Parts: sequence; structure tokens; C-alpha cells
Amino acid sequence: MDAIYYKEGRIRPVVVVIKSLASALSIGSGASVGREGPIIQIGSGIGSALGQLGNLHTWQVITLVAAGAGAGIAATFNTPLGAVLFAVELMLPEFSARTLLPVVLATGTATYMGRLAFGMEPAFLVAAHAGPDILVPLSVDMLPLYILAGLITGLAATFFVWALYKTEDVFDRSTLNPYVKNVIGMTGIGILMYLMLLTTGIYHTAGVGYATIQLILTGQINAPELLLMLFAVKIVAMSVSLGAGASGGVFSPSLFVGAALGGAMGAVLDSMFPYLGLNSVTFALLGMAAMVGAGTGATLTSIMMIFEMTGDYTIVVPAIIAVVCAVGVRRGLMDDNIYTMKLTRRGHHIPRESRSHLFPIRLVGQVMDPIVGRLTREAFEAATCTPEMIPVDGRRYGVVMDGVHLMGVVPVSPEDPQRIIGPMLAPVGIVREDSFLQTALGHMASRGHEALIVIRKGRHPGAENMIGVVTRSAIGTAVIRDYRR
Repeated sequence: MDAIYYKEGRIRPVVVVIKSLASALSIGSGASVGREGPIIQIGSGIGSALGQLGNLHTWQVITLVAAGAGAGIAATFNTPLGAVLFAVELMLPEFSARTLLPVVLATGTATYMGRLAFGMEPAFLVAAHAGPDILVPLSVDMLPLYILAGLITGLAATFFVWALYKTEDVFDRSTLNPYVKNVIGMTGIGILMYLMLLTTGIYHTAGVGYATIQLILTGQINAPELLLMLFAVKIVAMSVSLGAGASGGVFSPSLFVGAALGGAMGAVLDSMFPYLGLNSVTFALLGMAAMVGAGTGATLTSIMMIFEMTGDYTIVVPAIIAVVCAVGVRRGLMDDNIYTMKLTRRGHHIPRESRSHLFPIRLVGQVMDPIVGRLTREAFEAATCTPEMIPVDGRRYGVVMDGVHLMGVVPVSPEDPQRIIGPMLAPVGIVREDSFLQTALGHMASRGHEALIVIRKGRHPGAENMIGVVTRSAIGTAVIRDYRR
């Protein structure tokens, strides 16, 4: 995100190598982190390196960064659609055919390669559970429970994000050598792993944690006390691992704590309302979706990925309800999600919404200022500039020409087109009145034009067909007006 919004999509190629080694050592030695975060960074780094190697435009480099990230997610979880949504929701600042199609192509290709290597099976197997009917997805009995699950998970997601950054603050404030801090943190993780082995027989907090998630989703772990304990210790283990400097992601830990919390809620509700036939597996799936959605801010991604990772379509509608409630609670309590908070602390704020503006599709003729006269080079050089306070809506321009060559445009008095009231704008380009304003923006950005002279629709670029001027000021006014809507 930092590279996309603040570095023109540029990521150092060395990140690909270093991140691969650091993450392999961290996860392989038991750090309680996810593997998808490093894979996203590796994929993004490869995309950025290719874009820089090809000397592409900034938007193309950023598109390749997002495509690499989506490809990493798709290959990791076998979730092509979820990976596309991940790139759209969290990474792409522009959503259009020119940015979406490369991302779709990359995620589709990565999914195909992943399936060649790992098979067609979904990421997780789910035990048979009494999910809601597909055609009648909700009942009066179940709807409040899905809402309750979302509200509770939203609170938990807020705590999840808070705990991570508070733990990082503790490590950052320490005056110890960074390597000593890492040794202390990883030693603590090792002790926690050993305690988990003694008490449960499994290293639940070691590494990614997919094995524990699988046990919850197959109903082999359904005791609420154990599930709540796993929820708590995973948050501690992940926070200490990342705070101490381990290299890894937060997506898989989000799945883990969501499954544990949701499974615990399902088990408790089943004991309270046995006549409803509830199952811990159903709520574990809801917890996974809601925790990922609320924690990362990827609302649609979390819903789609839970379906793709489990192959369980019946969970989609309840997941929508739970995720929306969870995201609403987290956003009400905390502006930033687990990804953007780190950047906010650096002073690098990331837009929290993607807005489709109307000004790029306005016609040039709708925002131009009229041309009311032409000046020769000699007349312009002989004229004296007399600045006047002219309202923006009353701006008029004259074209300065050296023979048949355009030199620039100058603001002139509405009453006397021969009286110049401002400095010349140059260089200038040509655009037709029926072109979209987005075309004018492209010309100015790529060619450094200060203004564009507008030509009548269907006419050749002759002096007699010049009818208006589009300036950077006029474009800024159009943008501001669009924000009023």
C-alpha cells in the first residue's frame, strides 16, 4: 500500500529475496504468523520489478503490483475470485478495465499453476453441518444470532488490531538491541508452544495454524473453553511474533482467531438453544469471514474467500450479515484496519474509500473558457500586463501566435480582448470539444501542457476553429464541483 500510494508502485527487487528467506525462517521455526502476507509482498515485488524493467507508466507499475499481490493470494488459498476482490478492495486506487483485466489474468494464471502443484481441493475441508437452506437462507430464529455473531466478532477484531500494535509499541519502546528483542520474543513463543503441547497435545500456536483451523472446521475441537483459550493465545502469539520482528502476515492469524471465536460462540449457543440445531462449525465459518473482513477492511474479499476456501455455498448469506455487522462495529470503534494503521502511524494515510468521480467523463466543451481573440507575437511582446480581479466564471482568453505556430494563451479582459490581464500559459496542446475531460488530463500529464486549446467538433486544428481553452485551474474547479454532489 505504501508503495502504491507514496512510491509510484516502486518496490526494491531485493525485497523478493529477503522476504522469502525471512518468512521461511520465521514460519518454519514456529513464529505465529501467516504465510500469505510475505507471498503478497513477494508477488507485488515481482510485479513492480517487471514494471520498472519495462519502464512502464506509473499506473501500469501499480497495476502490476496489485496483480502480483492477487496472484499470491490466489495461489496460496486456491481462491481466484477472492484474490481479485482483494486487489480491488485493498490495493487498486483505480478500478477500470485497464487495471482489472491484468489482475484477473494474473490471479487466474496463478490459480491454475497452484492447482497443478497442489490439486483442486479447497484450502479447508468442512465437516457436514446443519447450515441454513440455500433457497430460504434465514429464519426469524437465526437472523438475530448471525447479527450477534457479527457484533461480537467486530469487538474482537478491534481488540485484535489494538493488541497487535500495543505489543509492537512495547517492543519498539524497549532500549534493548533489536536482535536481543527478537531472541526474547521468539523464546516466549517457544515456551508457549511447549505449554500448548503439554496441555492440549498439539503445538496450536506454532507457525501458520492451518492444522488447528482444520480441526475446528471438522468438529474435532468444539469445546468452548478450549476454543476461547486458542482465541486468546493466538492473539498473544501473533502479536509477540510480529512485535519481536518475525516476518509474516496477519491474514492467517485472522482466520485462526475468527474460527476459534466463532466456534466457541456456536458451541455456547447450541447449549443454550438446543432446539435450533446449531453447530460450532457454522459459526466458526462466520467467525473467520467476519474477523478477516473487520480486521483487514476487505469486506467483499472475506465473504468470497470463505466460500472459495471451503466450497460451502450455504454460508454466504449468513456471512454477509455477520461481516457487515463486524465491519460496522470495528469502523465505529477504530478508523484504521490492521493494514492501514501502521501506515497512519508513519503519517502515510491511505484512502478509506474508492469514489467514482464524474469530472473525468465531462466533455471538454463543458468546462472550457472561451477564446475571444488572437494576438500576434509582436502584439503580445509589446503589451503590458495589467492584473485585474476577474471572477473565474468570467475568464476569457486570447491565443498568442507566431505566424501559424501556437505560443500559448493569455487571460484577457472580457471588455477589451486586446488588454492582457495575466501571464501567458505555455506550452499548450490541442483537444476537441467533444473529448472527455479525462483525455485532457492525459494530455497534460504526459506532455506537460499548461493549457489546451479547444477545437470545434469535427473540424481541423485551424485558427478559425479555436473556440476555447481548458486550463489546470478550470479542471480544478470541475473537480471541486464534483465533490459537492
